[in-house]
Amino acid sequence: MTAKIRCAIYTRKSTEDGLEQEFNSLDAQRLAAEAYVTSQKESGWVCLPERYDDGGYSGGNTDRPAFQKIMADVEAGKIDCILVYKIDRLSRSLIDFAKIMETLERCNVSLVSVTQQFNTTTSMGRLTLNILFSFAQFEREIISERTRDKIAAARRKGKWTGGPPVLGYDCARERSGGRLLVNKAEAEQVREIFRMYLREGTLSATVKAIHARGWRTKRYVTAAGRQRNGADFNKSTLQKMLTNVIYLGKMPYKGEIFDGEHEAVVDEDLFGRVQGLLRHNRVTGGKAIRNKSGALLKGLVRCKHCGCAMSHHFATRGNKRYRYYVCGYAQKHGWRECPSPSLPAKELEDFVVEQIKGLGKDPTILAEALRATQAHMEAEIADMERQRAEVEERVRDLGREVGTLAPRAGFDEEVTREIGRLQNKMREEQEGIAGINEKIAAVRPLLLNPDELLGAV
Repeated sequence: MTAKIRCAIYTRKSTEDGLEQEFNSLDAQRLAAEAYVTSQKESGWVCLPERYDDGGYSGGNTDRPAFQKIMADVEAGKIDCILVYKIDRLSRSLIDFAKIMETLERCNVSLVSVTQQFNTTTSMGRLTLNILFSFAQFEREIISERTRDKIAAARRKGKWTGGPPVLGYDCARERSGGRLLVNKAEAEQVREIFRMYLREGTLSATVKAIHARGWRTKRYVTAAGRQRNGADFNKSTLQKMLTNVIYLGKMPYKGEIFDGEHEAVVDEDLFGRVQGLLRHNRVTGGKAIRNKSGALLKGLVRCKHCGCAMSHHFATRGNKRYRYYVCGYAQKHGWRECPSPSLPAKELEDFVVEQIKGLGKDPTILAEALRATQAHMEAEIADMERQRAEVEERVRDLGREVGTLAPRAGFDEEVTREIGRLQNKMREEQEGIAGINEKIAAVRPLLLNPDELLGAV
């Protein structure tokens, strides 16, 4: 009597499009597999009634409910053979596939592809399987590259390519893609938050003021119809909002900024003043200098005679306060040790302020200072771009190594582990590229044309 071979059919579709139809892609895959099982009836093949269907799940990982269930049934000894319409329905990841095959071989379960005519119970079948799977992963990577290229081209044209909409805009979904439309009520709220930050001076104080008004982040409905009610602002979400060039009518992409198709809701003057305060607070930590007496030159004045720092003091007579700078050495060791007199604070501060104003009106000095600043920032960006190019080259080298080892995966456990290590390294390097891009994106908007600035003075 022929031994019974229990066959389980696994089906998968990457998107949810069309799944609501009475006869969809999953049904078509199962029908083809059932016909194949029927053709092997004389060999004892029987189709298990349990359905293992993953609709709307990517093959790039194993986080799929039906896949997890079928593998659990394999481990439990309930299945003798798994049938798939094509091998990429089971997985599109070479590393995941090697682990799947290891489990199937340990449990003595065979794998059959209905349309590709092979069986893993033979050595030729396993070889064919690995070749086909290498091409399946290659196809997946090509599709990913094309998708990234399409997104990059759309961003360079200033188009909105998806994602959660930001406060101040609504996303209009069209056949040609998404488009950002100004939400007037939210746009005024955004402008007020920018002005509020200038008034409050710090992120913490601004967040507190926003909470007092009961404002929250963007509330919207997803493409799937799910309601997102927004969340309370915190320092992180506020900073992300205040530095988002989308509000200038721009579209960022990988460290570069392009003119967007959407309308700006914040003018360049307001946006620029906010960025200046953010930069200042990054240096000072947002802490106000405790200088209750209002000494402009506190910690800056030194005694001409002995070179010691001069401290600020004041005396009150009636309702009038007299401020002056005093030599610290003379205070500690007596006035005979340093003959320098106390200096009236108001006159000294006015003199210094006038000198600074004079420097600011000198076009030669101003131009030199601006160009030096620009040169430093351009050098910083060039250095980061060089670092990014080096990391990208390392990623390409790692990719070539993976491509060389891929045909041997599934036969050599050590090779499979090495591929996993290389792919983990590639992910780490790609995270490094993302970090460099963020730094470039933060610095590039600060670049200004010195000639335009001089013309504005």
